[in-house]
Amino acid sequence: MTVQLCVGDLLDQDVEVIVNAWNRNVLPWWLLVPQGVSGAIKRRAGLAPFRELSRKGLIPLGGAVATTAGKLPFKAIIHVAGINMFWRSSERAIRESVRNALCIACEKSYCSIAFPVLGTGAGGFPTDRAIAIMKEETERSSYTGEVRIVRFKN
Repeated sequence: MTVQLCVGDLLDQDVEVIVNAWNRNVLPWWLLVPQGVSGAIKRRAGLAPFRELSRKGLIPLGGAVATTAGKLPFKAIIHVAGINMFWRSSERAIRESVRNALCIACEKSYCSIAFPVLGTGAGGFPTDRAIAIMKEETERSSYTGEVRIVRFKN
């Protein structure tokens, strides 16, 4: 398995499943004004994935849960809790988010997955370090499908 780093829009990737950088589901989704990846997903997928996500309950830091993709052309969206209660990210949160998202991808037999660079938006984690952590954790995984890390291009 190889990890591809690309620049572009996560929602335009030709993959089976994408990852949403989410929070721990502490606050109801309708109270939040999703920004970045989550905001883009909400605008293009509609509300269905977020309603489904709210029924999943509290997500542990670094945890991952899958939902349908709403109006998006993917088989699913895997939401990862990459930021803590203070809206900050950490190496541990990024590693566990990647590990748990890839575990779901393995269990569901998804052939390809695209991640945003986790923890770098609202989480405030340095981008280059986050990419290095994500590549490292992906290479440790038993997942054999295609993995893309998508760095957003403004």
